Amino acid sequence: MFVGEYISKLDNKCRVIFPSQLKRQVPDEEQAAAFVLKRDIYAKCLVLYPMSEWNRQTGLLKKRLNPFNRKHAEFLREYYRGTAEVYLDNNSRFLIPKVLLDYIGGEKELVFAGQEGKVEIWAKNVYEQKSMSNDSFAELAEEILGGDFTDSED
Repeated sequence: MFVGEYISKLDNKCRVIFPSQLKRQVPDEEQAAAFVLKRDIYAKCLVLYPMSEWNRQTGLLKKRLNPFNRKHAEFLREYYRGTAEVYLDNNSRFLIPKVLLDYIGGEKELVFAGQEGKVEIWAKNVYEQKSMSNDSFAELAEEILGGDFTDSED
């Protein structure tokens, strides 16, 4: 669903404009709906989900986790920690809660990076530091995707 990288600036009230290029990629029926904003598990960034994708993700969690299992309960607690429901205002802005903004070290410029069903939100300087060299990316791609392909649809 989401493709592209865009820079947006925070205002003095911790609001940020959702890039128009990404907004056009949101299905019409979800334009006025809530989004869910949360910390990423693996990186110092935030993840913004349209409500339909969030519901799909939490449905997958419910199928795999038992809240009466102590380790599962601990995982769920951390997974949902700091999660916020956000809405776009008439100017396509939304408020990033201070605790989440502090988590990513966001100052003035944020990068919105589309990744299929979600959008990652990074402090611009952190995002630039995380960029891989072409050689490193090629090695990673070969490690993950290299080898023999088999067509499972045959």
